[in-house]
Amino acid sequence: MPADQIDRLPPLYSPDPQTGEFLVWDEAVGGRHSRPPAFAGGGGGLNSTVDDYHAYFRMLLNHGVHDGQRILSRPAVELMTTNRLTPQQLDAREAMARDNVHISFGQGQHGGWGFGMAARTYRGDYAPVGQFGWDGGSGASTYADPVNGITGLLLTQVGASTPDSMQLMHDFWTTVYQAIDDECRG
Repeated sequence: MPADQIDRLPPLYSPDPQTGEFLVWDEAVGGRHSRPPAFAGGGGGLNSTVDDYHAYFRMLLNHGVHDGQRILSRPAVELMTTNRLTPQQLDAREAMARDNVHISFGQGQHGGWGFGMAARTYRGDYAPVGQFGWDGGSGASTYADPVNGITGLLLTQVGASTPDSMQLMHDFWTTVYQAIDDECRG
C-alpha cells in the first residue's frame, strides 16, 4: 500500500485465545501491507477498495465486461469461475472442509475450485451451483451468483481464525439469499 494512502487501510484484528478480547494483529502503519512483500503471491495480501472489489465481481458476472468495455474474454471468465478439480481432488477438498471446525458452518463447502476462486459444484445451502468467489483469511467473503444475478461483499477485518468469524460469513450469506424476492426481479 503506498505510504500516502496507508491511512485508508484498517488494521486486522484477531481474538486473544485466552480472553477472547480482540487485539490488533496487523497494524496498517508498519504492518505487512505497508511495505512490498518478500515475493509476490496471488493468494493473499491483496488490497483494494470496496468499489473496485465490487466492480471486479460485477465484471466477472457480466462475462468479462465492465461499463460496456471488455476487460476479459468470456472464455477466460468461464475458465476462472468453473471447477477445474478432478473427482479425486474434489473428494479430498470436501473431506477437508467437512472435517475442519472453522468451516463447518458451510463456508468452504462449495465443492470446486476454478482459477483463483471457489466454484460451487453442489448445493448445500441457499447458494446455487455456479456461484463463484472466495472467503479471505482476513475476514472477507465475496461471491457472485450468475443464477440470481447478484454479488455480495462482506469485509470484516477480523481474521477467519475462529468459528465465530466463519459463522458471521454463513449468517451474511443466509441473509443475502433469504432477501431475494422473485416478485421484484426484473
